Amino acid sequence: MTKPRKTPLQVLFVCFGNACRSQMAEAWAKHVSNGRIRAHSAGLFPYGSIPEDTLLVMDEVGVALDGQYSKGIYEIPLAEMDVVVEMGPEIETPLPEDFKGRRIRWEIPDPFTRGLAAFRDSRDLIHIKVADLLAELFPGDPAG
Repeated sequence: MTKPRKTPLQVLFVCFGNACRSQMAEAWAKHVSNGRIRAHSAGLFPYGSIPEDTLLVMDEVGVALDGQYSKGIYEIPLAEMDVVVEMGPEIETPLPEDFKGRRIRWEIPDPFTRGLAAFRDSRDLIHIKVADLLAELFPGDPAG
């Protein structure tokens, strides 16, 4: 007998400034997970706001960032997370000793100050990675 998985799973997306990549990942996860996960985002060094380019490229695909804001990792209860996704090779999340979840690293280029094309490329790659993560976390679930 397998232990039933608790839902929603707590998933944290971490990037450098919590302005671009992790904000997009949080929004995508909320948009496509059908409530199976509770998505969060944070930055190692929070920028303090979400750049207009982040909002614009997500709006282009009909995904809102309503209620999201730039915040640091210490504003998130890290020990309660089931999954922590680090958005790039420069990200090393200091997890507490009692963290029992899973750490995942994605290679998502940081689009900050690189123009709309870079933001769109990151947005599209993040969409694919979030869908893949959901398929992995919930195998055989048609909602994925």
